[in-house]
Amino acid sequence: MLGLNLDPWCSAVISIIGAGRVGTAAALVALLRGLDDKIVLVDIVPGLAQGEALDLAHAASTLGVDIEIVGSEDFSAIRGSSIVLVTAGKPRKPGMTREQLLADNAAIVADIASKIKQYAPDSIVLMTTNPLDAMVYVMYKKLGFPRERVIGFSGVLDSARLAYYASRKLKVSPSSITPIVVGMHGEAMYPVPRLSTVGGIPLTQLLSPSEIEDVVRETVQAGATVTKLRGYSSNYAPGAGLVLMAEAIKRDSKRTFIASVYLDGEYGVSDVVAEIPVILGRRGVERILELPLNDEEKQGFLKSVEAVRALINALPEEYRK
Repeated sequence: MLGLNLDPWCSAVISIIGAGRVGTAAALVALLRGLDDKIVLVDIVPGLAQGEALDLAHAASTLGVDIEIVGSEDFSAIRGSSIVLVTAGKPRKPGMTREQLLADNAAIVADIASKIKQYAPDSIVLMTTNPLDAMVYVMYKKLGFPRERVIGFSGVLDSARLAYYASRKLKVSPSSITPIVVGMHGEAMYPVPRLSTVGGIPLTQLLSPSEIEDVVRETVQAGATVTKLRGYSSNYAPGAGLVLMAEAIKRDSKRTFIASVYLDGEYGVSDVVAEIPVILGRRGVERILELPLNDEEKQGFLKSVEAVRALINALPEEYRK
């Protein structure tokens, strides 16, 4: 048991903190999929959340979707939410690494944690703020929630990108590929082609070594590629992935995702956050799955995890406890 009060689930409210590109993309996907009866957008920029909510409400009216969408600058608007999506934070700009956002976004996340703790203490928190794994660590430490209820989005996107690039080589649908990417959400992520499969057949048996190398490189560089091409980072894919995770939790579907979670002995590491396969249900992370990594893959995973630990160690002490 996670100590979760299930009464708030009857409210059918999902809150999104941050009405920027990712937050509004998530709100739109949630609206289109009928995820909840009410969507709450919160942003500290005066009028932003209200304006986005009004536009989304007009879209709902146009589509004949019966859902309430409200915006506010007041964090008390998230009161009673069963799920809180945190998309707030300074965005990644061209030429900037996720790691450069560390100090500024840690302060933002810590402040948001205090608001969630006050107004939605029974919620499950899903995050996209970069650098993702380190920010999940800050949120987990500041909230004091069970680790099952503080989850980073990252791996859903990284694995989807691996499936996309592999599908182009194989001429199959991305949905036919079960992709595995673990470790850090960032340039030190660790794709695992041997455990990524099509109909149970590993990619390493379907693609040449050079093709595997191409897929891995494109996957790792995907975020930077999007940012370079259009001048700002991804929003549609993160918004869609966040909603799929929230949907699995709301509907208790026990679906497997790759997500960033706090590890406490799994894979031989502790007191660090990394993306790994998990099962999501109504209580958040219902189970952590440990992959059968070979020796080479274990070393790659641990190297990636150490990159996350370096970021965590670079945080001011106030954000690490």
